[in-house]
Amino acid sequence: MARLEISSGLLARNTLLNFIGQAVPLLVGVVTIPFIVRGLGTERFGLLSLAWVILGYFSFFDLGLGWATTKFVAEALGKGEEDQIPSLVWTAVTAQAILGAIGAIVLAGITPLLVERILKIPLELLTEAKATFYFLALSVPVVLVSGSFRGVLEATQRFDLVNAVKIPVSALTFLLPLIGLWLGFSLPGIVALILLARVGALVVFAVINFRISPRLRKYSAPFYFFSRLISFGGWITVSSVINPILTYFDRFLIGSLVSMDAAAYYAAPHEAITRLQIIPSSLTATLFPAFSTLEGTKDRQKIAALFARSVKYILLVLGPVVITVLIFAEEILQLWLGQEFAKESTAVMQILGLGILVNSLAYVPSTFLSGTGRADIPAKLRLLEFPIYIAIAWLLVKQWKIQGAAGAWTLRVTLDAFLLFRAAFKIYRIAPRLLALNGTVLAGFALAVFAGLAYGLKTFAGMLPFLIGISAFISLLGLFAWFSWRKILTPPERRAFWRMVTTWRK
Repeated sequence: MARLEISSGLLARNTLLNFIGQAVPLLVGVVTIPFIVRGLGTERFGLLSLAWVILGYFSFFDLGLGWATTKFVAEALGKGEEDQIPSLVWTAVTAQAILGAIGAIVLAGITPLLVERILKIPLELLTEAKATFYFLALSVPVVLVSGSFRGVLEATQRFDLVNAVKIPVSALTFLLPLIGLWLGFSLPGIVALILLARVGALVVFAVINFRISPRLRKYSAPFYFFSRLISFGGWITVSSVINPILTYFDRFLIGSLVSMDAAAYYAAPHEAITRLQIIPSSLTATLFPAFSTLEGTKDRQKIAALFARSVKYILLVLGPVVITVLIFAEEILQLWLGQEFAKESTAVMQILGLGILVNSLAYVPSTFLSGTGRADIPAKLRLLEFPIYIAIAWLLVKQWKIQGAAGAWTLRVTLDAFLLFRAAFKIYRIAPRLLALNGTVLAGFALAVFAGLAYGLKTFAGMLPFLIGISAFISLLGLFAWFSWRKILTPPERRAFWRMVTTWRK
């Protein structure tokens, strides 16, 4: 592996690849799920969806080693210590195999309890349910080991190869149930097909790694690397365990304090608006190994500049989308879910939209701190926020129901963003004025002006014919894009964008 050069063009291309890698399976799921529900029936589809959730949650047996592999391989590339990479990778793979085997044994062991006692599964589905969960248990080590091999490719910024495997495998998660139904398979047979797809992904990831880095063909897993990996990955695990609780606690609170109908009115806009986070998550998936590589070179100037530019990019790309959703929230909900949802959920969607924008900005300092070796800070902050959030959410839900839940979530992510930015500025000594020098403050000001003009246009849109109002709003978006291109993006950033476009045309 050669020393990696981090460039704006490379980061832009990889961010786009990651976005496509998340968007394509999402679209496939939207299209195929109705057919899967009709083919399996409600109860079997409920079991399949629960299996997906359990498999995702059992990935915490990873103990953050997938992220740790990416971080330390990228750091070794930055330091020019390529000779250490095979030992790092094989230590991670060995540890993942052991942890995956433990996870498989645990899941298989608790399957009878889950199926017969905890979950309300009809008697006629008990045999299928047990077989389904046993196949899921077999997939745990496969998924974990795949994470280490994928982490090596991410560390080397080969997101083209990562997504070349990830997109079809993720899409097959939704397509294989349809294929299985067509072939006459039962639910366990369908899950077995998904397991085979995951095994295939593992084999492909391993083969790609061996071809790119022939040194990996020789097994070497010294134990002393394990402590480095686990000390970093442990804090990633803390974050990955507590984040879903912070994300979904409000729904359980609404269900217990208000009603299940209210929970539905809250969950629908929440699910819709949070899908916008595939934009910042696509960027930060690229940033994590980039920050780790630059940390290896100790090039603090480049790290700080990349930090500031990343905040600016999220404001420019996600900001107008969020503002558009906020302004047209009622119309979006009415078209999507009907008049009743529009009446009950518009305010919720608008409050959550503000929180999504703030939370998306927080992706940058969170990824920055983890990539530079301080994964403990985001985890500690989430532990600090947890009891505060529970208390605030309880009070606001009791007082203002689902609007209160949205407000509590937005307050929590705003506090989280403030603390993460403060930690990044203080620990790494990044001067806040760097945000102004890189155009981030100007981007925020331009977005605020766009929001004010868009709100004013919406207010008076009722006086204008529909086509004229829509044309005026599109023109306003175009004006924001032109100003961002000419006044906020620097000449090197514009050149990097055109290089990316030229590459994709070819």
